[in-house]
Amino acid sequence: MNELGIDKKFDKQDIKLENINEADLDAIATQIGSYEAIFSKRAIKYKSMGLKEKNLLEQDFKQLMLDEYTFLKRPFIIVNGEAFIGNSKKTIESVKEKLNIL
Repeated sequence: MNELGIDKKFDKQDIKLENINEADLDAIATQIGSYEAIFSKRAIKYKSMGLKEKNLLEQDFKQLMLDEYTFLKRPFIIVNGEAFIGNSKKTIESVKEKLNIL
């Protein structure tokens, strides 16, 4: 949360130890618009598994993220039920706006 420049406490989930559950993944994908939008194509396994050459469907993206945390774009931040994915400047500004800390 260093990018936010705030001292607010957040509930953090270490997805390396406890992967995202299906209900949370479904809720985030619904809000963001698709499973593909929250899928990290930068993950090393994406290339090593030959996924770039495959025509993946939404269900494929979902299952891959449920099976392996590395396929989730990170960080994902949920503020009052609204999901924000990644650490781009635009995303961080949106989170700050949502938290009223601009």
